[in-house]
Amino acid sequence: MRRINHRLRQWTARVLELPQDVVFDLPRLTMIGDRQLYIENHRGVLHFSPDMLRLALPNGKLEVSGKDLVIRGIWTEEVFVEGIITQVSING
Repeated sequence: MRRINHRLRQWTARVLELPQDVVFDLPRLTMIGDRQLYIENHRGVLHFSPDMLRLALPNGKLEVSGKDLVIRGIWTEEVFVEGIITQVSING
């Protein structure tokens, strides 16, 4: 059943020309150098410190490691982080 659902979503995305992040409920990350990171489609902050940010995703977790991290903006499904970003990882 999952396979049929996945194929149906792919077909729908292709036919309607929708971005896959919308169809598959994926996070969208926009990074500017190693200083700014904008994350869309998260499900909440699990942990925050000046050297680590951990967010819940629809299908896992996102971890941002760095130095002097600051959350500049946080909204329902969006987070804007600044600092020296050294690593970004997604764990399913």
